[in-house]
Amino acid sequence: MPKSLSMLNTTRGSRLEGVDAGGWNLARIDRCCALSLIQGIALARHCNKDFKADPVDAIAQPMGDAIADVIQSTRRDGRKLALILPVGPVVMYKTVVRRLRLSATPCDHVTTFNMDEWSDRRGNSMPGNQPGGFEYTMGQWLFNPLGKLTVPRSQRNFATKRNLPTYADKIARLKAVGALLVTVYGIGRTCHIAFWEPHLAGEMTLGQWKRATHRLGVDLHPLTIEQNSLHSFNSRFTLIPCWANTIGPGLLLQSDRCIGGAEGAYPEYRAQWQGLSTCVTLQHGPSPWLPATFMPTMAGRLFFTRPLAGPLLPE
Repeated sequence: MPKSLSMLNTTRGSRLEGVDAGGWNLARIDRCCALSLIQGIALARHCNKDFKADPVDAIAQPMGDAIADVIQSTRRDGRKLALILPVGPVVMYKTVVRRLRLSATPCDHVTTFNMDEWSDRRGNSMPGNQPGGFEYTMGQWLFNPLGKLTVPRSQRNFATKRNLPTYADKIARLKAVGALLVTVYGIGRTCHIAFWEPHLAGEMTLGQWKRATHRLGVDLHPLTIEQNSLHSFNSRFTLIPCWANTIGPGLLLQSDRCIGGAEGAYPEYRAQWQGLSTCVTLQHGPSPWLPATFMPTMAGRLFFTRPLAGPLLPE
């Protein structure tokens, strides 16, 4: 009987050899995927006692509600809010806008920091008026629809070559006067957070990795390009830059609370792409080669759609 074949015993000499930059234990990753729904949401020993993973039917509304809740609660408490934001899922911002408009909650106590932006290898970012860019999208889905309640322009930060290096000082000043730091995130195909890709772990010690606040012009992993071609560019990968500016663990790990989401499933086709990265995030344990694995070590909630919990088996 021939031996069973999988990626674990066939990568040598293939184009996938080295795609993990040498830091992934594929057998351990595979074991994380052999979980039931109950096992997948059970807190591992490395998880923060105030971290919770919630299976849901769709993530946009619960994530949007969680963002609106923290904006409203800090407003009531007279406290400033530093909010690190991803560009999506964009639909969650419809819930945020609806909630804040309904309650007439002003956002002049909020300072936002977009976590990443497309760039070239030198960190020159996509223009703010270019469709597909994160600054453009945030204006369309959050800042403009809020009208007079919106975050003041001077308190909106985007990951440009000039502005991204100032994030750490701005956040430090806000925290010094009692601001709450909340990070909203999604889990990437390679378990990246923002565009902090796994191969960056090979360029520094763990201590340096944890202190790194940002990087200009990160070379993106091929799986990251494919993920974004599916979700943001209607499969047209030729429109996607190969580089991006991003925040780093040095800012993420300062968060007082985090709001996460994973939803990469297509139920009508009984297909999905994000189950592996979700299971690994919850069960693997912290590894700089899998940045999302640090998120359960912090207080917060991760909303994920039910199909992602498996079983992750071939048809």
